[in-house]
Amino acid sequence: MSAASVVPAWAAGAADPWWVWDDEVDRLVAGLVDGGQVPAVNTALRSWVNNGDPLPAGLPSGLAGWLGRVNGLPSWADAAKLRRAADFNRRKDTYLFMLYGLGSGIMSTVIPREARSVYWSAGGANMQDRAAKTFTFGYDLSDLNAFEPSGQFVVTANKTRLVHAAVRHLLPQSPHWRAVSDEQVPISNGDILVTFHSLGTFVHRKLREWHVPMSAADEEAFLHQWQVAIHLLGVRDEFIPKTWAEADAQSAQVLTPLLAPTTEGKELAEDLLGLTAQIDLGVTRGFLNEFVRYVLSDEVGDWLGLRRDYAAAALVRTGWPAYIAFREGLLPIAPAGFYLFDQFLRAIAMLFLNKASSPASTPITIPTGNRPGA
Repeated sequence: MSAASVVPAWAAGAADPWWVWDDEVDRLVAGLVDGGQVPAVNTALRSWVNNGDPLPAGLPSGLAGWLGRVNGLPSWADAAKLRRAADFNRRKDTYLFMLYGLGSGIMSTVIPREARSVYWSAGGANMQDRAAKTFTFGYDLSDLNAFEPSGQFVVTANKTRLVHAAVRHLLPQSPHWRAVSDEQVPISNGDILVTFHSLGTFVHRKLREWHVPMSAADEEAFLHQWQVAIHLLGVRDEFIPKTWAEADAQSAQVLTPLLAPTTEGKELAEDLLGLTAQIDLGVTRGFLNEFVRYVLSDEVGDWLGLRRDYAAAALVRTGWPAYIAFREGLLPIAPAGFYLFDQFLRAIAMLFLNKASSPASTPITIPTGNRPGA
């Protein structure tokens, strides 16, 4: 089913997010790309890291003016909720890092539009660098000071928005992307909403399915954090779900029906899992495959050709619920396999922290071309 055929779950009479992009910055960045100004802009933006930092000198006036207008929180942002979300992220960080990395990260490879856009853009040719930049985005959003002047997420979101604008200009020039794409311009508001549901909505649903304790205020704060995040990525407020019930309904209409395997997605998934397997997670590749199957589904595992390991599958499916119950104080004695799961989650968390705690090592930069040869 194509994205355009899905009936959207937003207000009747609203614009269609599949045909909404980011017009002002798209025009600005297209001019920078075509005018050969991107390398100088990337150099100037490299020192711009914290939310409270002034805009760097040397930016073209049009870009500086646009950033000056968008570089801040929306008027409806609730500082108390954002602080509560930060505390929630701290308390549940190991679950969040694992779900974002092995859940959402692999799910992105079975979202056809996203997989093809990533694969044929410049980032698809170097998945280690692409993954590190994705980790930077997730880490900055989850940080205790994410939206404070000393945090970095507002800047990270704006840099990501610039990257999206460049990709929207460059990908339509790729005959390889045009040959497989069902859209004329990538990364619409609809596409960003799909990505949000593969991240925030998916993670929230999994935490509830796994009976991870969350107060109503925690859940509301976690949603508010994501509402602000996708606003900062250029999604119109009219499209942003107001409740988790609305998010779940929207996800069921704009994400779930679209999931499908692609040649590009299979290669990206293998690259991502191969990178993860290089880290000392304390588990076998079979365990990793089965954990992905458990988090996403056997159908997704079959689409991606993840080889079965039935002994590991039994361990994951029986041990993981007991592990969560013990961690959350619902079991008095550590279950069998506790230390294996604990080491696994700690290693995933360290992968996030090591890759993303130093933004200078993985700067988000505006691309100047597509995948080499594309």
